[in-house]
Amino acid sequence: MRAASEGDGNLLNLLPDYAYRAPLAWLGYSRRSILIVNDPPEVARVLANADGLFPKSDLMVGALEPLVGESMFVSEGKTWSRQRKMIDPAFSHMRLTAAFEAMSTAVDAYERRLNEAAQTRTPVSLDLAMSHLTADIICRTVFTTSLESHVAREVFEDFAIFERSVAEVEIRRLIVDPAWTRVPQKADVLEACQRIRAHLGDLLAPHLSVDGETASDAYDDIATALVKARAAGDGRPFTRKELLDQLGVFFLAGHETTASVLTWVFFIVATQPAIAERMREEIHGVVGSGPVTFEHTKKLPFLRAVFRETLRLYPPITFLPRVAAGPTRIGRFRVRRGALIMISPWTIHRNPANWPDPDAFDPDRFMDGRDRDAPDYAYIPFGKGPRICIGAGFATVESALILARLIRAFDFEVIDPAAVKPVARLTTRPKDQIMARVTRRSGAG
Repeated sequence: MRAASEGDGNLLNLLPDYAYRAPLAWLGYSRRSILIVNDPPEVARVLANADGLFPKSDLMVGALEPLVGESMFVSEGKTWSRQRKMIDPAFSHMRLTAAFEAMSTAVDAYERRLNEAAQTRTPVSLDLAMSHLTADIICRTVFTTSLESHVAREVFEDFAIFERSVAEVEIRRLIVDPAWTRVPQKADVLEACQRIRAHLGDLLAPHLSVDGETASDAYDDIATALVKARAAGDGRPFTRKELLDQLGVFFLAGHETTASVLTWVFFIVATQPAIAERMREEIHGVVGSGPVTFEHTKKLPFLRAVFRETLRLYPPITFLPRVAAGPTRIGRFRVRRGALIMISPWTIHRNPANWPDPDAFDPDRFMDGRDRDAPDYAYIPFGKGPRICIGAGFATVESALILARLIRAFDFEVIDPAAVKPVARLTTRPKDQIMARVTRRSGAG
């Protein structure tokens, strides 16, 4: 009742104190019942879904369906397996290496924008800055076009409408409605999704041959890799609708989730000068003042530890909801059909049984293999198991590049750090924008 009365869709309001400590616990009272699962072995069982008992939550699927259709993000069984095998090559190590130049070009453009803000002493929103930069990277790596192109800009703006208006669940429906109740979407959300899919079609068109069935020779990017993908066995390609479904996921997950964690990294760096200085010492020692290369991103262990510790405390996807497709048991609890099984990286990562001093920001817990002391499945910012996020490697390289470039070049000062409060809607975001002043560091080029 407290969570519903807040009226702001913040799913963190659903969590009582015991949800951070108990291995398994029922959350309050609701028509369908909600079980939060923090116990790593049970988390592994649910996420593996080997017996098909724990598909993705109907609430989440219903919320995202107008945008991503039956994409890999929400599909199940043979459909998901076929899609995953076709998409995997688009995110291979070789493809990431090729995409790195486009990532660097996007960071070049954004560094120029931050220079202007530094010169004019204009405060910047860390949230909007990271959303814009990561969306630009997705546009350049997926479609070989910058965000400033007319179509790409409109896609970004419509995604902003979608993200503001849609949470993975609506709290009232979570509490009151029975399982598998159809989720109606607001008119402005449906209109935004239609425009996004139309614009994605415009961005996709140059990647198709005249017959619209095969790839053109004009581009060598992630969209082209998707057009060229063929299913094992029958050799069928993705249909145009399937391509738009998958591209919708790439744009949503590829920029929104990465923007979320980077917003929190820059907030932490701005408020903890010792962390920032240690990162800069490592960056200068490994990279110097020259270009940050793909190989450099793998040789910055402390920077990557800061990124991983931020993912622990502020996982971009706060909840990985599943639904019980039939009656079963989880641990000591009997679970009825339709119950919501809440796998929450937010609570798993903050459970003292999984992590010592769990609320402290301590990147050294990821240095020198110390994180191997944590139980398996106690760290799941990208999910885990067969459905681990396909873009995890992409996001890690992209984030290391952005952090190395911008932290080396700028000081960030958050204007009102005490007012910053996390909320969970589509992703883990600050309740209000984090405004910061940016100063160009002397000798930064």
